[in-house]
Amino acid sequence: MKPYTPNIADTSKITLPEDLMQLAEQMAENVHDIWAATRLEQGWTYGPERNDALKHHPCLIPYSELPEAEKVYDRNTSIETLKFILAKGWKIVK
Repeated sequence: MKPYTPNIADTSKITLPEDLMQLAEQMAENVHDIWAATRLEQGWTYGPERNDALKHHPCLIPYSELPEAEKVYDRNTSIETLKFILAKGWKIVK
């Protein structure tokens, strides 16, 4: 099987205005909440260390309580999603 090479859209020229950066942070919290809800539905619970066999995960806490390093993943996903939308010519209007 040929190795997978991700085909990432170039969003390097897109800069989000401050209001969209605020939206990105709200999106990041929602992304975390969706992930957490899915894990909880699958029977996962909070545990201080990840344990796949016991379905324990240390990130099953509110977004506001996550360490900054953990927030980066959700934040980057949200920022890149908004940049992708703009790069494709869409407008985001409140």
